[in-house]
Amino acid sequence: MSVTTPAEAGAAVAADVKTLESKYLLQNYARLPVVLARGRGCYVYDTSGKRYLDLITGIGVNALGYAHPRITGVIREQAGRLLHTSNLYYHEYGGRLAEKLAQVTGLERTFFCNSGAESMEGALKMIRSHGRRIHPEKYEIVSLENSFHGRTLGAISITGQAKYRADFEPLLPGPRFVALNDIEALEQTVNERTAGIVIEWIQGEGGIHPATLEFARRARELADQHNALLVFDETQCGVGRPGVHFSYQLAQPAVLPDIMAAAKPLGCGIPLGVIVANAKAAATIGPGMHGSTFGGGPLACRVALEFLEVLEGLLPSIRQIGELFRSRLRDLAQRFAFIKEVRGEGLMIGVDLDRPGKQMVLDAIEAGLLINCTHDTVLRFLPPYIVGEREIDVAITKLKNVFQRAERATTSN
Repeated sequence: MSVTTPAEAGAAVAADVKTLESKYLLQNYARLPVVLARGRGCYVYDTSGKRYLDLITGIGVNALGYAHPRITGVIREQAGRLLHTSNLYYHEYGGRLAEKLAQVTGLERTFFCNSGAESMEGALKMIRSHGRRIHPEKYEIVSLENSFHGRTLGAISITGQAKYRADFEPLLPGPRFVALNDIEALEQTVNERTAGIVIEWIQGEGGIHPATLEFARRARELADQHNALLVFDETQCGVGRPGVHFSYQLAQPAVLPDIMAAAKPLGCGIPLGVIVANAKAAATIGPGMHGSTFGGGPLACRVALEFLEVLEGLLPSIRQIGELFRSRLRDLAQRFAFIKEVRGEGLMIGVDLDRPGKQMVLDAIEAGLLINCTHDTVLRFLPPYIVGEREIDVAITKLKNVFQRAERATTSN
């Protein structure tokens, strides 16, 4: 009588999962060949029990890793009390979270939703409402080439990558695109018809490219000059990832936006997005103009409050470990000629290659390391904020093996 090993049982479960998904789900995701079952700390495990060091964290969502005791405790307790109320009623955590966000952003009012794309959609409505109150033709939005703002029709309309827009055109009228950090192009594009300027301080899907302080300051000046709203999309590059609460705070003094959109790690896996706005921008949305059935429920808000409290103690480490990781990656760049550049802030890091990175992502999975490739040639690292020197050592060892394999493949070809 044969005995099924745990690995064999896990492989069977994985096969069933893939079969069901291929049969019943929309085939819009190019999934990687891993079926994850559980996680703890900086590691996740597949159904066969194989362990992976996770340096992509659900594309930046699982910023405190997996099974964090404080987050798990809050979820367990709140699930036994109150999960949802709708926005017809008050609950005890929404106002507290909005107060905390006001304190850490320098802005004044918050709207809760469920994702970064929804946050941007709300910001776009604020821009349009603002412009329409001034003049019917004031509806243009200046965004950046290479940017990414989400998957809704509005969000992809201002996303500066044609591959995301092409299948859905015609889209929202009015977007105009300029290159990141091209101040002259920005000055030539912003005009009296401009209702809003939208900037990612660090472009994520576009390849981990930071905005310069001079570019951001000029955007602020132009927005004021032409009575437009300045929006910072902090969905991927904010909420602690750069080693400050939000990436615009890397500048000293900070360049304040009129509207900030954020999401990803704020709910630690519970869907939560936010729009945080100053009084001028907040006044563009009145009763009945916008809403969200699930946005800002008691579970999500309570988890976010706990997360922000934990984050306060992690910000110095994010800066320190991020610099260490970039330094170690730059050491690898000296060894492997196909690495063009290492860039980023805090624990948002890109390794720019002279070739597509897809095979390296697959080789990393085989080695027990989860990363991904964005913009085709940039390996992206969004480690959990709890990562330490030990995990960096593990990552560098695994990456060295992955890069050696890529080097051998180049030689053999």
